[in-house]
Amino acid sequence: MDKVLQNACSLNYQMQHYEVLKELGDCYTSTGEYEQAKKCYEKASILGPDEAGPYVGLGVIAFQNELLDDADIAFRVACRLDRNCAEGFSGQAMVAQKKGELEKAFEMYLKCLELDVDNLTALLGLFQVSCRMGSFAKVIHYLEVYLQMHPGDASVMFSLAALYMKDGRLEESRDFLRDILALEPENKEASNLLEEVEYCFTKKQKEAVAV
Repeated sequence: MDKVLQNACSLNYQMQHYEVLKELGDCYTSTGEYEQAKKCYEKASILGPDEAGPYVGLGVIAFQNELLDDADIAFRVACRLDRNCAEGFSGQAMVAQKKGELEKAFEMYLKCLELDVDNLTALLGLFQVSCRMGSFAKVIHYLEVYLQMHPGDASVMFSLAALYMKDGRLEESRDFLRDILALEPENKEASNLLEEVEYCFTKKQKEAVAV
């Protein structure tokens, strides 16, 4: 019994040490101290060999340093260790987007959002990829879901307004842009897009009358 208790205590201590190293790695990464972060993640991966977190961290460091193949490998390892690792799928998507592999990026962003609909990085990445691919329906859905949980998020409202315009939903686009400008009167991007939407809306009305 003493041996079982000893093993349990040892495992508990090991996992606590893992968490400390992982959090230290995250802190170093956030301040751009990548060498220190890398050392922490590598030690954490030894203490928690089945944990995806350190590999996500290593992937982020590699991505920040433009080592895209290394980043992709690290993110894929994270997803292999944890099939529900939203950050791993988001990381793979960012790498694919950077490489111009838009279909893969689109697929990976969707996988991330299926696991974490609240992931703003994936949402905005999906928006960028969708604009380049001309495929809007799925990203509109996820942005609408996000906005229901975070009403008033101007960056998401602007993304939705742009997609609504591209999708021909001019009234909805105009409403969102007016809401943004009510919150942020100096928002030039929203103001410029509203002018474009108003022009398209007026043109559409004139064409309808002419018919």
